[in-house]
Amino acid sequence: MDTLMISTKQSFRFGLKRIFAVLSVVSMAALPLQAQNAISPFQQAVAQAAAGDETLATFYRERGYQGIWSTRGDADRRNALLAAFASAADHGLPQARYDADALMAQLAAADTPQEQGALEVAISRQFLDYARDIQTGMLVPSRIDEAIHRQVPLRSPLSTLRAFSQSTPAAFLRALPPASPEYTRLLAEKMRFERLIGSGGWGPTVPGRKYERGDSGAGVVALRNRLIAMGFLEPITTQVFDDAIFAAVQQFQLAHGLATDGTAGQGTLEQLNVSPEQRLQSIIVAMERERWINRPRGERHIWVNITDFTAKIIDRGEETFSTRSVVGARYDERATPEFSDVMEFMVINPSWYVPRSIITKEFLPQLQQNPRAVSNLIITDRSGRVVDRASADFSAYTAENFPYSFREPPSQGNALGLVKFMFPNRYNIYLHDTPAKSLFGREVRAFSHGCVRLADPFDFAYALLARQVSNPQEVFQAHLATGRERRVDLEQPVPVHLIYRTAYTQAGGRTQFRRDVYGRDQRIWNALARQGVALRAFAS
Repeated sequence: MDTLMISTKQSFRFGLKRIFAVLSVVSMAALPLQAQNAISPFQQAVAQAAAGDETLATFYRERGYQGIWSTRGDADRRNALLAAFASAADHGLPQARYDADALMAQLAAADTPQEQGALEVAISRQFLDYARDIQTGMLVPSRIDEAIHRQVPLRSPLSTLRAFSQSTPAAFLRALPPASPEYTRLLAEKMRFERLIGSGGWGPTVPGRKYERGDSGAGVVALRNRLIAMGFLEPITTQVFDDAIFAAVQQFQLAHGLATDGTAGQGTLEQLNVSPEQRLQSIIVAMERERWINRPRGERHIWVNITDFTAKIIDRGEETFSTRSVVGARYDERATPEFSDVMEFMVINPSWYVPRSIITKEFLPQLQQNPRAVSNLIITDRSGRVVDRASADFSAYTAENFPYSFREPPSQGNALGLVKFMFPNRYNIYLHDTPAKSLFGREVRAFSHGCVRLADPFDFAYALLARQVSNPQEVFQAHLATGRERRVDLEQPVPVHLIYRTAYTQAGGRTQFRRDVYGRDQRIWNALARQGVALRAFAS
């Protein structure tokens, strides 16, 4: 378990007061007077310190190597930065990386123009690191997991410095973190969990394997107490699994993506016994992930949370449609990747053009055993001619040299069902219907080859078409009735975001937690911890 840094609200506030008290007496020497056509020792030091960094060299050259931190007139800017550094850990950033006390000591110790010039550039460099970390995240997503193809919206460091130098410093720094309601709520939840942990957490875990209506005993009491501590049950003294506990278990299941059967079975108990420290880790990871997508998502966009097994349409920040989904299986080559793109069209009565990886890994071995296998598929050569299975020697080929393509024509049993939704991308991922409807009844729905299957694809299509036709259902059904493949373009393409959140909030509702189905968030937390991110707890 991570070592917790325990402190009280009082000591935290005292620390901030001490920082600002010291700031009031820190005195920075004024910029040395320049003789005409001469460069002062301070400016020379700035030029030398910035020379190895193109951004800093350009910025200070534009300013004639004048500083933005180093004079008495820059006190507001220095103080604003120190205050931001002091609260870095509030945002799940590594506090040691932004050590306000150490920076204050450096400011106080810089006596000569040369030292002040070098420190001037060092502070700008540290400011840029902070701005990047709190605005677009500390980590490079693809280095954590190669299936996270997230294009982080990095800001220009030169533009950031220029804007900051001309801004109201405190307001500029406050505006750096994501402004999304989700980030704001996650930040509040992080602080709530820090207080919860500081006050002792949720108490003992619940033993046993299953509890249901009518049960009694020590295990039911432990279940009751845990639900009370978590806020799902009002304080009661019953020792029997009654209707109140049943309803509380259902509410817990709903908030954790579990089947809401009201029975505390193995899966429910596993989630009940997850510690608040682990939940706090998920929240901090979600904050880092929110920084990775700190850009406009589209007035209308499609939001596919892989861990929640849902696909939603969001209009002006409000959910207007939701359906269950099936995502990629828990194998590296099948796991659904994370990325954003733009949905351009749908195909009604689609053909399935089988990906080569599926052909060579799954179908070729079957054909080598029986040439009549997968008879629903049409096999074609490179010229598009249909291959006669009876005359083809499939045993002569390997995965590397197999020369044929496979297509499944439109049908009720087509692997893509009766409609697919296309946002062309190099990962060959899209949303689609499926004939395998029974899988939507599962609690964990990770079964596909990577694409996202929808439980209600027709309703999804109607919702998309409703913005461009007055009778979306009739239009869709008319295309469907032809039995032929039909492409329908979206007049207004819709951004699609395939995301992965094991913690996310709801406006006015409970924070939701989900299983880490691919283990990605654990890898992200491990990477954050290596960067110095630590759990905190505050005694109430």
